[in-house]
Amino acid sequence: MIDLEPAWLGLILLGVFTFYAAKRGLRSTTGIHPYPPGPPMRPLIGNIMEVGSRYAWLKLTGYKEQYGDLVYFQGLGKSVLVVNSLKAILDLLEKRANNYSDRPVLIFGNDLIGMNRTFLFADYGEEWRAQRKLAHAALGPSAVKDYISMQENVSIELSRELIKAPQDFYSLIRLAAGRTVITVTYGVRSASAEQEFIILAEEINRVCQKAAIPGAYLCDFVPWLKYAPSWVPFQRVATYGRRLLDDVLDKPFKYVQKEMDTGKAVPSLVQHLLSDPPEAVADFEEKVKRAAATIFACPQIYSVVLAFILAMAQYPEAQRSAQAEIDRVVGTDRPPRMEDMPDLPYVNAVIKEAMRWRPTLPLGVPHRSTEDDVYGGFFIPKSTVILANVWAVAFQPDEKYEPQAFLPERFLDPAHPTIDPAIWAFGFGRRICPGRYLAENSLFMFISTLLWAFDISPPASGEIKVASKEYILRYDTALAPICLMLIPTNT
Repeated sequence: MIDLEPAWLGLILLGVFTFYAAKRGLRSTTGIHPYPPGPPMRPLIGNIMEVGSRYAWLKLTGYKEQYGDLVYFQGLGKSVLVVNSLKAILDLLEKRANNYSDRPVLIFGNDLIGMNRTFLFADYGEEWRAQRKLAHAALGPSAVKDYISMQENVSIELSRELIKAPQDFYSLIRLAAGRTVITVTYGVRSASAEQEFIILAEEINRVCQKAAIPGAYLCDFVPWLKYAPSWVPFQRVATYGRRLLDDVLDKPFKYVQKEMDTGKAVPSLVQHLLSDPPEAVADFEEKVKRAAATIFACPQIYSVVLAFILAMAQYPEAQRSAQAEIDRVVGTDRPPRMEDMPDLPYVNAVIKEAMRWRPTLPLGVPHRSTEDDVYGGFFIPKSTVILANVWAVAFQPDEKYEPQAFLPERFLDPAHPTIDPAIWAFGFGRRICPGRYLAENSLFMFISTLLWAFDISPPASGEIKVASKEYILRYDTALAPICLMLIPTNT
């Protein structure tokens, strides 16, 4: 008789069950509603591993034509539902938010790194609600008005630095975007501390973006693998990620506390909350620390500004139209200000198109169902991971405006309306990003000031070679080979 380890035997039986479930037509346990359609199943592993493949959003978008708005994956005891249309995304994540506001159970991300300590990945419950309340109070539409002057100054300073070193536009934009968020969140003034904290944010983003994708690490599907020895490669990554997260939570927070103790702290989100704490909030400092770290680590501003610069070099007619509008409304004697935003519709359309053209998070941040559900005649089991495929939304076929082209005019055509990317770029339902108003203001200031100050052109060779799938802001993607020219105009 063959002597099999119980865990391996269980895995084999689970795979056999998964395979035969697929052969029987993917009927739910209710016997009434089928599971949503999906790719063919394979013995032992089902089709679940496709979700974690490289450039998964492209493959998953391709499945939309074959399977529709809902594409279902299962195997190894897990299930993932990819949602390919905005209507279905909003129906589930907003209209049924009570059932779809939780985050996935991530063995690698939560058990090994501790990502659920942050507001972004925290389980849906009282702890998360307390953190959300703090974040929304400090970053609501009225509160962000206090940061406008700082955002205008950072945008002007970026232009000055680009005049001195236009070849360093990647690093300068990265620092400027990080400076905005870190100043608002922690009031950091020290250049050395600022640089250290920005590097921390980038590193934790790189680790967590991969860890948040179901299937990126096998231990998410085979939980007992989390007990693997420390020398196993994914365990080394987890140890590194856990140290990074500890630093992201603690170091900027302690910086503010030290500045407050010496009377040097400048106004910031953390300084404001610590100076005037609400009554009867248990573990208040820990809640502030976790909410602040989530806002601090957001990559949205940097990603969209890079997409904008690349687009201006490739689509000079859009750049000229935006610059003409700025010259007409603002003039050449001063840079744009936040108060100019309502009078610059084409510039606003350029910003929207930059968000659409290169989505920062093409599959969003995963949600999870807390109860069984039925949608569109299909059964969605409890604890199914929901991936909002915003890439499919951004590049849905359009008979008038080519999806792959950069065409701001699509947002200025009332006869042929296009979905505003702000609807999907900052998350959905109760999990929507609390920093979206701050991000939208920063994007306007950075992009309008760059249009006012520079002509953005291809390099002398005239060639820009970037495949669309390679220009997502993922920290393992090499962007350095792209060369552009930034030529000062109004200085």
